[in-house]
Amino acid sequence: MKKKFFLNLILLVSLNLVVKPFWIFGIDRTVQNVTGAEAYGFYFSLFSFSLLLNILLDAGITNYNNRVISREPEKLSVWFSQLFLIRLLLAVVYVIVSIAIAIILGYSPRQLHLLWFLILNQFLASLILFFRSNITGLHLFKTDSVLSVADRILMILLVGIVLWGHVTDQPFRIEWYVYLQSLAYGIVAVAAFILVLTKTKFFRPRFDKMFFFRIVRESFPFAVLTFLMALYYRVDSVMLERMLPDGARQAGIYAQAFRLLDAFVMYAYLFSVILLPLFSRMIKEDKPVTELVKFAFLLMMIPILILGITTIIYRYPVMHFLYLSHAEASSDVLGLLMVALIFASSGYLFGTLLTARGDIKQLSWLAAGGFLLNILLNFILIPRFQTIGAAWASLVTQAGIGIIQILMVSRRLRMPVNRMVPLRTFVFAGIITLTSLILYGSGMNPLTGYLIQLALSLLLAVMIKLIPLKQMITILVSVKE
Repeated sequence: MKKKFFLNLILLVSLNLVVKPFWIFGIDRTVQNVTGAEAYGFYFSLFSFSLLLNILLDAGITNYNNRVISREPEKLSVWFSQLFLIRLLLAVVYVIVSIAIAIILGYSPRQLHLLWFLILNQFLASLILFFRSNITGLHLFKTDSVLSVADRILMILLVGIVLWGHVTDQPFRIEWYVYLQSLAYGIVAVAAFILVLTKTKFFRPRFDKMFFFRIVRESFPFAVLTFLMALYYRVDSVMLERMLPDGARQAGIYAQAFRLLDAFVMYAYLFSVILLPLFSRMIKEDKPVTELVKFAFLLMMIPILILGITTIIYRYPVMHFLYLSHAEASSDVLGLLMVALIFASSGYLFGTLLTARGDIKQLSWLAAGGFLLNILLNFILIPRFQTIGAAWASLVTQAGIGIIQILMVSRRLRMPVNRMVPLRTFVFAGIITLTSLILYGSGMNPLTGYLIQLALSLLLAVMIKLIPLKQMITILVSVKE
């Protein structure tokens, strides 16, 4: 399983490292610089709002389906036919509730117009994830790796043509950005649907009331967990836009820093995509997961530590390099969000393991506590500290949830802990903090220093064996499956 995990992880991460950073820093960042913080904040808060009610769109079906198909692949044909129709019915509910709440919140006609397309995008994106859950459930990780970047490749092409192709004399509008995303999502959703169809014996969607209520009942805990996690991860920008007089601008400033959190945490998320079906099957077959957990932890958390700590030290030059305005304000937000990154990333390992075990109820209670804490902190801190207050709320929430998840795994699985690993990790974090400060104060070009520090830290991690290079090489040269 370790070899299967690592080889597929290399493909998945490699594809995403090529495509996603260009999308985030080449396209998404350019759109914000071209349209301005206020226009982008207008979009970003609506985008976050469209994510908050994903519980109605997905109802936990994607994660539940992934877990079931990975354990019992023979169920694919029946489940896919039934679940596809259920997803369409849930989409209708999602649209009605989302628009109703938006009207109650007093969104303007322009906001409602854009929200319609963002809702469509959420439906298409969730449909793609549902199709991919069948692919990964069958352990077809190479196919899933290609699908994971297909929508972004199309978006890069479409948005890039409009941004730089001189196809119009008009200034780029934020609405165009959303329309082009809709087109890309639609194309990939059709392609993913066809791919899943080729793996099924039949496709006969029909409404079965008993099956519907069974799925809703069994997947509901997954839905609650996903909903609560989305709330405490995305509600900050919505509250900034709604609570402050210049809310759109403040949401845009927050988005500048949040973009890097979202980009870096994607690395950890990719681990969970492969780990969930692997953990699920190993637990069902009563195989030990300790070695895989340790291997994944080192491969995930050491690079995250390097990125997080180095970016905290170099936050001002990084933000001034990326953005044309409000770089100073968003730099302070970035420093706090990079600390939150470390705790959020750990959840993609330990939270995924607990999900595979079926500890959904406990995770949901934990997420509910995190959401309430996040809301309370935002209500207290945003009016006084604005974006910094929202960042502190995110940091405290992510830290609390991350630490509790680690304690839950330690207690429930009783995995033997090598005390030298956390000790070496702590010392390593101290060393890269010190060297980053020294390099930052040396007078070297900050961006050059940033890249050198990242490279030196990675080399140090390999030298002191925090990154298991020997195991990685052994796996790569091995011919035995």
